[in-house]
Amino acid sequence: MTSETLVLWDDALLGYDLGDHPLDPVRVELTIALARAFDLLERPGVTVAKPVPADDARLLTVHTPDYVEIVKAASIDQRVHGHGLGTPDNPTFPGMHDASALIAGASTAAAEAVWTGQALHAVNVAGGLHHAMPSAASGFCVYNDPAIAITRLLELGAERVAYVDVDVHHGDGVQAVFYDDPRVLTVSLHETPLALFPGTGFATETGGAGADGSAVNVALPPGVGDEGWLRAFHATVPSVLRTFRPQILVSQCGADAHGLDPLADLQLSVDGQRASYLAMKALADELCGGKWVATGGGGYALVEVVPRSWTHLLAIATGEPIDPAAATPGEWRALAAARRPGRAVPRSMTDGGTATYRPWAPGTTPDSVDRAILATRNAVFPLFGLDPMDARD
Repeated sequence: MTSETLVLWDDALLGYDLGDHPLDPVRVELTIALARAFDLLERPGVTVAKPVPADDARLLTVHTPDYVEIVKAASIDQRVHGHGLGTPDNPTFPGMHDASALIAGASTAAAEAVWTGQALHAVNVAGGLHHAMPSAASGFCVYNDPAIAITRLLELGAERVAYVDVDVHHGDGVQAVFYDDPRVLTVSLHETPLALFPGTGFATETGGAGADGSAVNVALPPGVGDEGWLRAFHATVPSVLRTFRPQILVSQCGADAHGLDPLADLQLSVDGQRASYLAMKALADELCGGKWVATGGGGYALVEVVPRSWTHLLAIATGEPIDPAAATPGEWRALAAARRPGRAVPRSMTDGGTATYRPWAPGTTPDSVDRAILATRNAVFPLFGLDPMDARD
């Protein structure tokens, strides 16, 4: 059956639970609850499907056999450590392999559905575990579901896949997997690696041998808000995507660039994040015939930010965006208050931001954001045959 939008969801996805840890599955539970309170998953043309776990053969398209085996072992005996497991960032937990494989299976199913025409858009809000490396866990991530999904697209015949990552942390794992592959363009906007994990994502990281320009990195200074972030996005992302001409867009939509996020230093509002999702959908419509796969990612303001941001994402993917001025439904506020007593529960879908920005232009007195933009344009635009100083590019 063909649908406009496929949403991969099952309560079992909440099993990716690292315990007393910032990556709390309540943020995903509250996202789905808020989306349901707005009736987004009941919209015409929306199909909700239960994912199945990625099998070993699928996991091994990105991860090494010894790593998959140690994840399985640590899922049974939490004293098994190594390959990045057993650290404060990546504690072991019972059922870790199954929970991680389910997320990978969901993102893979999303990619398959969009590529084969079963859906135009597909969303896995539990996904976006972009730091996992082929042979190691990293940054709260066990299996790299975006990379596994992209690898499946390549198997199915995709020749040009664009991956756009708006998490506050550099999408290092996905970049590493495809750094030498000219078929995959990885674009990441993130806080500067001089200030934030994982310490990579400089503008000079532009792709490996034979894949020059396959990586685009915009490293933003701490404190950047909606205006600067959106200026940076629109000064870099549309130009490189239009030149690359992707057949499908895969997005990692981490919500941790928000000003309330406790683990980073950017200052976006929910309104700015909503604007980024609208921009990515517009690029998918323009360049890929609408083919768009979206995943979640980071985000640690569990009640205040993530559910609203990703509900906006789901609304955009499933049809009409939600009016930012809309009130959050009372039943959702009650659930959020019960899940995390004492936390401030938002009463509306806006932070009061305008999501406006000054377009980048050469020749003006640059601020720190403009300097970051120019660093990226100077590093990568010539590799696409673009003029770094031409504002039309």
